[in-house]
Amino acid sequence: MKLDWKDSYLSSENIGLIYGFLGVVGFSLTLPATRAAALDLDPLFVGLGRGLVAAIPAAFTLWFTHQPIPSKQQFRSLLVVGLGVVLGFPVLSAWAMQQVPAAHGAVVLGLLPLATAIAGFLRAGDRPDFTFWMASIVGSATVVVFGIISGAGQLQPADLALFGSVIAAAIGYAEGGQLAKTLGGWQVISWALVIVAPFEVLPTIFVVVKEELIASPNAWLGFAYVSIFSQFIAFFAWYHGMAMAGVARVGQIQLLQPFLTLLASAILLGETLEPIALATACLVVASVAAGKKASIKRAEDL
Repeated sequence: MKLDWKDSYLSSENIGLIYGFLGVVGFSLTLPATRAAALDLDPLFVGLGRGLVAAIPAAFTLWFTHQPIPSKQQFRSLLVVGLGVVLGFPVLSAWAMQQVPAAHGAVVLGLLPLATAIAGFLRAGDRPDFTFWMASIVGSATVVVFGIISGAGQLQPADLALFGSVIAAAIGYAEGGQLAKTLGGWQVISWALVIVAPFEVLPTIFVVVKEELIASPNAWLGFAYVSIFSQFIAFFAWYHGMAMAGVARVGQIQLLQPFLTLLASAILLGETLEPIALATACLVVASVAAGKKASIKRAEDL
């Protein structure tokens, strides 16, 4: 009997999920590394500087491989990607990490799977079923309650910044995942970095002139990580996975990110794993895992 490729273990969707997992592994250290950098360095420098640093290997890679200039339509999409994952998420998350522990931010970022699914629904045409939406809404409500409880009865400004970073990342993920189908995963993040870089130069220079860039080796190591891995290399796998398996489906792989980030925060930063943070992370992961079993129709299947 002939084995249908779609029914095989290593189907296109499963391979896409593997790529998505590799991307999440790279992203899971983003908050601990950002906090390590932002405790000594200006958060605006951390948020914008990482994009400028990443733009250097991105530009070299595009030049070395002789990539064609994107079309006007692709350029507009790349600008959306850049605003979301090169400007919005890095700046907002860097500021938040100066205010709250990375473990706290890891739980709030548990909203990303739902936000990415919504963005995928609006932009990429993914159509999750009712079970998926209900599971994701429960997980999101859990995150909001966590933010209120840990903020002594009210959301902290850092929580609002983290919520904003979630929205920015979700939009950038959905737009980039859609564009990667025609442009390619690594090409999307590379072009986005290059296009946005000119807007980052003057603010970064202003911060450098105003602030003394004196920081500990750990701070510079954290900055190096978010510049090379979080902002560049991890996106290779992430966008490629989304192009293969869909924005909403691959977005669910992020359910593993709170656990990985909490673990990294404890090991690298010595942060205490509060019981409420662990319990919330478990509830979020459980709710999104339920959504993982739901049916998601992709635009090309409709």
